Amino acid sequence: MEKFETVIGLEIHVQLQTATKLFCGCTNAFGGHPNSRTCPVCLGMPGALPVLNQKAVEFAVRAALALGCEVNLRSRFARKNYFYPDLPKGYQISQYDQPIAGRGVFYFDCDGRRAEVRLLRLHLEEDAGKSIHSSMPRSGTKSYVDLNRCGVPLIEIVSEPDLRSPAEASAFVTALRNTLLYVGVTDANMDEGSLRCDANISMRRCGEEHLNPKSELKNLNSFRFLRQALRFEVERQTALLKAGEPLTQSTRLFDERTGKTVSMRAKEEAHDYRYFPEPDLVPVVLDETEVAKASKGIPQLPLARLDAFVEELGLSYEDASTLVEERARADYFEALIQAGASISEANKWVSNEIGRWLNEHNSDFAAFPVSAEVLTSLVDAVRSGTVPAGMAGKVMDRMAETGSDVETILAEEDLQQISASDELALFVDKVVEAHPNEVEAIRGGRDQVFGFLMGEVMRATKGKANPDTARKLLRERIKQ
Repeated sequence: MEKFETVIGLEIHVQLQTATKLFCGCTNAFGGHPNSRTCPVCLGMPGALPVLNQKAVEFAVRAALALGCEVNLRSRFARKNYFYPDLPKGYQISQYDQPIAGRGVFYFDCDGRRAEVRLLRLHLEEDAGKSIHSSMPRSGTKSYVDLNRCGVPLIEIVSEPDLRSPAEASAFVTALRNTLLYVGVTDANMDEGSLRCDANISMRRCGEEHLNPKSELKNLNSFRFLRQALRFEVERQTALLKAGEPLTQSTRLFDERTGKTVSMRAKEEAHDYRYFPEPDLVPVVLDETEVAKASKGIPQLPLARLDAFVEELGLSYEDASTLVEERARADYFEALIQAGASISEANKWVSNEIGRWLNEHNSDFAAFPVSAEVLTSLVDAVRSGTVPAGMAGKVMDRMAETGSDVETILAEEDLQQISASDELALFVDKVVEAHPNEVEAIRGGRDQVFGFLMGEVMRATKGKANPDTARKLLRERIKQ
């Protein structure tokens, strides 16, 4: 059977989390009343001049270093000319022939192997506004424009066509997103459009070296849509090749209702945009000292951290992968160990009890209110038997709610573990007396019933019984 190879390259647009827009002082934030966060500069009024946001340049440099790109000490902006209702100037200020960062290699994990993608460039540009085609009055016949997003700082990351499957493309974007979150340059919220992806895909027969005409899939704003759109294109283009029909270069949109891509227009080339240097902005000139300082500020990145957790701490690959998905989670895990928790204890608490609390409060790890040092006192109390293991989650919840320490909560909630044999013996005796049939069954060799009686003891003590002491007393009482 004839086999085909998938060739994918991605263009990823990432909004930078600066306080203001790229060339003016308007607020850079999601939402707001339509067209309320605008000014003559981002609206392109005659005579208004752009002023470059220095923080956006710093964020772009930080992102480039984290992704393994080479930072260019000199870059410049250009005008990218095209006409669309949400682009009030009739051009977009972007970078073309002299981007802020050039070639690099980004590594990520996919399907149990270490993969790599060459990055062609990383450049700064301003975002366009937003055209609204639904959920508005008379949206069946009219479109609306909200320019609040116009002028928001973006970095565009362009990869080489090194990806070979939709799954690999999704894994690449996931890893890239996590890396950018680690260095704090974006919130990468795909639902709000902070991270959007254009995918270039073409098919070719296995063994061929040349690239066939590609389809560009625009504005894929979720990992699911990215995979679905690419899978559909694989099937569509493969069917054309098998039928002997030529592939044509085009820009396509993904229809999430049908799961199909539809042609939007012929694919533009760079010359279609009539790039020329932006006359109102001077070149961006960086100092090597600034770049070196930015490099020192890069934290240990997700992939390196994953390897360290596996190789140095002995965690499983699955546990380590979960921990490094969010920087705050990995930081908290390490802080627990530094405060005295064992590796297994720290992993258990972060993955189980804290994970439960975050799910219940629909929160991310950075919002967890109990410090690692304070939580370690609870870990110690569970280890020493002061707090029953079954009550640990409740104690942690109270710590998060009140800010109180372990001792205060134990006293206020009457949660101290019952370890005294004399006190526990009273509960054990009552359970044995209340279940004579089960006791006789155990004496007759049906030891599996013992778990039921232990559960009754724990229930009678409201989970406060020391399990080891209670188990020992229960065995002795049954023998008697």
